[in-house]
Amino acid sequence: MRGQRVRVRGQVQGVGFRPFVWQLARRFDIRGTVLNDPEGVLIHAVGAQLDGFMAALSAEAPPLARIDAVESAEHAFAEIPEGFEIAASEGSGAETRVTPDAATCPDCLADIRGENPRRRGYAFTNCTHCGPRFTILRGLPYDRARTTMAPFKMCADCAREYADPADRRFHAQPVACAVCGPRVWIEPEATGDPIAVAADLLRMGKIVAIKALGGFHLACDATDAVAVETLRQRKNRPAKPFALMGTLEMIRRYSRVSEAEQTLLEDPAAPIVLLGKAGASLPEGLAPGQGTLGWMLPSTPLHHLLMDAVDRPLVMTSGNLSGEPQVIGNDEARVALAEFTDAFLMHDRDIARRLDDSVERADPPMVLRRARGRVPGTLPLPEGFGDTAQVVAYGGQMKSAICLVKNGQALLGHHLGELDEALTYDAFLQADADYAALFDHAPGIVAVDAHPEFRATRHGTDRAMAEGLALVEVQHHHAHLAACLAENGWPLQGGKVAGIILDGLGLGSDGTIWGGEMLLGDYRGFSREGWLRPAPLIGGDRASGQPWRNTVARLDQAGLGQWAEARMGDFGPVEQLRQAAASGINTPLSSSAGRLFDAVAGWLGLCPDRQSYEGEAAMRLEALALTADRARAARLGRGWVAAPDADGPDIPTDALFQNLVEAGSQDLPPAECAYAFHVWLAAVFAHKARALVAAGAARAVVLSGGCFQNALLLDLTCRALDGVPVLTHRKTPANDGGLALGQAAVAAAQSLSQR
Repeated sequence: MRGQRVRVRGQVQGVGFRPFVWQLARRFDIRGTVLNDPEGVLIHAVGAQLDGFMAALSAEAPPLARIDAVESAEHAFAEIPEGFEIAASEGSGAETRVTPDAATCPDCLADIRGENPRRRGYAFTNCTHCGPRFTILRGLPYDRARTTMAPFKMCADCAREYADPADRRFHAQPVACAVCGPRVWIEPEATGDPIAVAADLLRMGKIVAIKALGGFHLACDATDAVAVETLRQRKNRPAKPFALMGTLEMIRRYSRVSEAEQTLLEDPAAPIVLLGKAGASLPEGLAPGQGTLGWMLPSTPLHHLLMDAVDRPLVMTSGNLSGEPQVIGNDEARVALAEFTDAFLMHDRDIARRLDDSVERADPPMVLRRARGRVPGTLPLPEGFGDTAQVVAYGGQMKSAICLVKNGQALLGHHLGELDEALTYDAFLQADADYAALFDHAPGIVAVDAHPEFRATRHGTDRAMAEGLALVEVQHHHAHLAACLAENGWPLQGGKVAGIILDGLGLGSDGTIWGGEMLLGDYRGFSREGWLRPAPLIGGDRASGQPWRNTVARLDQAGLGQWAEARMGDFGPVEQLRQAAASGINTPLSSSAGRLFDAVAGWLGLCPDRQSYEGEAAMRLEALALTADRARAARLGRGWVAAPDADGPDIPTDALFQNLVEAGSQDLPPAECAYAFHVWLAAVFAHKARALVAAGAARAVVLSGGCFQNALLLDLTCRALDGVPVLTHRKTPANDGGLALGQAAVAAAQSLSQR
């Protein structure tokens, strides 16, 4: 009897797709089988209502499923099946997508708060609609034996749920209960429920290390200024904002929450969401100098139970030394976190891979850090890329992430951190091997940043040479442009765009340091059409950590040297900086927009002597600007803008600093000056981009680079480009965390062109 062989591709394993198919089969009186295999889900089906069954596969898919394709072909059955069965998984290797970890669903939350003793208060409750996925996965296909749940043998009750296609825990690989599953304990050992003991300690002002999904958190009472300061001192984290956890009701006490922001908070990814401060006050030490707080809802039953017990917002920051990777193992935590914490809330389910919490905004939508809950979600390659070879791209030195291209999909890996740190580089190497094995990836092309001293570049180059793979070096800002194009589905033959690429630094094609760029290009190549007038980075890398150095350089460039001495002399020897700049020793010229932000921040007195974390001065500058009288500040900024010559590539900053000095002499509020600077920067680049579009050289404008994490700059630039098609980042980071996606797209495009 003839039926159908149906292939479902996409995010279809670990999301309850097979029981969903089984239930559809019963509804439509279909006979046959469904199973997982390396390509996704495979169905053999026969019955009179096949058309209805096929339509429902996509229309009614489970909430965590993401279907890329449903393919069908005739299939001849040797004999008519008697019913419909869920068959055992087949094969090895990986062509399918893996589901990211998902926050606790309402049904499981009701279970842990309900009356049934089987899961009341149980910290590892989950079902096919929620729970750990990527953080417990060791191999594909996604079955319990290939997860860190393998050591926990199901009890009879859990086995019955697991085997019942009508149960929402059918084939939920992490299914467990208090009888057979992982357990929680506290160290030092104490009498009573471990979660209740941890809550008591937190209310007493203590710091508790908590084993979460992708690693350990360090938690303390977010309403206790002393506890917050103690955590800062122990962690050696002077000012970088702490992430917070609370219920939605708690969050509303301290922050504005729009409908879009609530939707993002409640997303199954459960990211940290940046929200404006409002209402009741929390200690300034949580986010010094910032107008936003990073909030997340509880993402696991353990976190829900802890929040129920403590009944107040908590700091929930990564369990690590600043700059190092998050700790994931129990023994590792006991050693690495001992000096930070007063107690450990541990459990015995291993973490297969470390994942930080994702960080996002809802308005405007953007991803600042792509990690837990988002990875390993994939992006479809744009039209024209369908026949590309497999590619691995290794990103940059900062905010490292790896990208794999295979079968028309790009998998942008999780945030790893700064590769200058040895332990982070070890994590980078582990992630490279991990992704390759997990997704059966065999690249023909390796893509790297053009900077030869980046660790990621050296690793990729060594691999290409050792394995005889094609190597493609991609200029840093071209990769930013291509990443934004790829995320937005810009076709391979879509034409050129004008790219406003503003970031900290990247090696330019001319050997100088770029960072404030107007590019014209596509995936295959680019030309540099404009840039911020370069200024010396006095002291090289030290200029990135000490904003006053950049202030001196820009003031001197503008002929305002007396102001450099008057305002910056307290932070170091100004004349010594000038001598270094004149000698040309360790003072490379740079067009960096990031260092321009630092220079303006330094002038306005925002951490001029040093930054305790990357981007601190720029973040404080944005926060200050948002406190200004916007209408008055916008008029001030527009007055600072003299329309640049559309034919001249160089964007001078002399008049900008002359205006800043004049504003200071008139005692204009620093907040208005900060806002006016944002208006100026948006306007001068938008002017050049508009000229390229008007001339027919570009079909749209791309905004990329880490400076466009600044929501105010992004908004002002989009306004300045009103009426022009604009592409921005929404699903991947505008910062270097998205760099590998752009590298992969450039390498794939060049490879296809060579064919």
